[in-house]
Amino acid sequence: MTKQEIVNIVSEATGLTKVETETVMNGVMGTIIDSLANNDRVELRGFGTFGIKHRMPKKARNPGTGEPVYLPERYVPTFKPSKLMRSRVNELINK
Repeated sequence: MTKQEIVNIVSEATGLTKVETETVMNGVMGTIIDSLANNDRVELRGFGTFGIKHRMPKKARNPGTGEPVYLPERYVPTFKPSKLMRSRVNELINK
């Protein structure tokens, strides 16, 4: 599902225009990104938690050539789904 498909579904469900719905979605996503950039956790109850993990530099290997590659120190965004989301997804998939 794409962002535009989500905007269409939410727009129909709420009665907002697609432009208004997209503006709200962009605002929510921008706020989450800004919070993560400030090293803050974002918890959406019933959905999940976004966070940041620190990765130390390491030596890896290019699988195609076998040549060593050095990965620098970095921070990566993470997402942990809520128990409600996990159980709901499992219910729907195991039908």
